Amino acid sequence: MRQEKQLLLDEIKDKIDQSSAMVLTCYSNLTPNMAADFRMKVSSSGGIFEVVRKRMLIKAAQASGFALDHKMLEGHIGVIFALSDPVSVTKAIYDYRQGNQEVLKVLGGRFEGKICTANDIEQISKLPSKDEMRAQFLGTLEAPLSQTLAVMEALLTSVIYCLENKEQQNS
Repeated sequence: MRQEKQLLLDEIKDKIDQSSAMVLTCYSNLTPNMAADFRMKVSSSGGIFEVVRKRMLIKAAQASGFALDHKMLEGHIGVIFALSDPVSVTKAIYDYRQGNQEVLKVLGGRFEGKICTANDIEQISKLPSKDEMRAQFLGTLEAPLSQTLAVMEALLTSVIYCLENKEQQNS
């Protein structure tokens, strides 16, 4: 293998190993402006969009310890590597896809070491992001505490009202 190809293979393998998830897409009629817009949306959510040759992707996947089906890879292949939160990256992909379904098609991916189908990735994109899940969790912890505080506050204010009423009766 030539040195340039080996460097490209090593680069793709490193991105696969460093990413928490990987989404495989097929694109067609993707203009430069559309590609730039898509790259910005993906990068703002913590991902990287790369156009990769099929053979290089298959070899890099094998070097990373998993196998990709050659039949699954149809058309021009674009790979999105999720570096931080894979759910927000998949949300960005499907948000972009809503207006551009004829341009971008999700083929499958890899999440937490498991190969996923396009349907699996669509289901993952519908999950709440880490920040949303944290907010929901804090809300469930906060609700009983705030209710307890409201009961204590009501007890204290009722005692004060009773004392005021007693004082008004005595005067």
